[in-house]
Amino acid sequence: MRAVLRRVGVALVLLIAVVAAVYLDRDGYRDTAGGTLSLLDCFYYATVSVSTTGYGDITPVSASARLVNTVFITPVRVLFLIVLVGTTLEVLAERTRDDWRKSRWRTRVRDHIVVAGYGTKGRSAIKTLLSTGVERESIVVVDPDPRAVADAAEAGFVGIVGDATRSAVLKQAAVQRAREIVVASNRDDTAVLITLTARQLNPRAGIQASVRESENVPLLRQSGADHVVTSSEAAGRLLGVSTSQPHISQVIEDLLDQGSGLDLVERDILPGEVGGPIGATRQPALALVRDGRTLPYDDSACAELRTGDRLIVARSSPIARRDGPDPLTTESGESREFGE
Repeated sequence: MRAVLRRVGVALVLLIAVVAAVYLDRDGYRDTAGGTLSLLDCFYYATVSVSTTGYGDITPVSASARLVNTVFITPVRVLFLIVLVGTTLEVLAERTRDDWRKSRWRTRVRDHIVVAGYGTKGRSAIKTLLSTGVERESIVVVDPDPRAVADAAEAGFVGIVGDATRSAVLKQAAVQRAREIVVASNRDDTAVLITLTARQLNPRAGIQASVRESENVPLLRQSGADHVVTSSEAAGRLLGVSTSQPHISQVIEDLLDQGSGLDLVERDILPGEVGGPIGATRQPALALVRDGRTLPYDDSACAELRTGDRLIVARSSPIARRDGPDPLTTESGESREFGE
């Protein structure tokens, strides 16, 4: 639009320049209707002349008028056409390039992450994904606001402008081949519609959704969401904890900010941990994941770890342990490799 408006401005300047040239030498033109050319007649002649319409009802008859038409108005006419044709070609070429890039990208992308909504929640989710090692090229942002998509594109993400509740828009983001879908809409009803549409297009992807009210959590789960986060009530609970137990609130905030201090990570159990209790692990273990179920650390099933189990443990990020030893290393200094 800026390119079009800029060219329209150039075309108007050229038109006004022709009007001024004709008006200053209006006595050198003959109008078949008779009389001297008025300012309106000059605008009319300039318009039909630079647009190459040329009705012939107003013609230059004096030598000076014909000279101006030859050395000035004719080049302006050519420039005017170049501006109009150039604008059309640029818009068409840019749209063709965008369509080609998107089509080529959609045929190659696999196992990516689609984030529906690039507001505060969407940006925070992407920040956490990046801190866990997800590449920028594997994140696709869908948002109805062109400015938000422009910000996402400037940050290095693929951006799709459109309503994520529509299947055509989600297909542009290749949601049918996505690995995870993050629903970060500002409205709960919109989140439900996005989840329904995404689940219909991709029955296998994991869908993580956010709602403001807890009463809408069952609707999200019935719509196909695997996990639902209640944003407003979670913030309220954190405020209540910070009022009565501020240090616990600080730890919770630290855990939520991935990579800033303490982090919660899910990992496979190590070979040396098989058969032992959950309390024998090197990092503080909070829960055990077995057969798709999450069990708290004090559950009786956690007394003996099995092959295939996964642990949810707390560990310090590199920032937190820069002044101390790395808790993820062995006594000999060798780094322990986790399953992921």
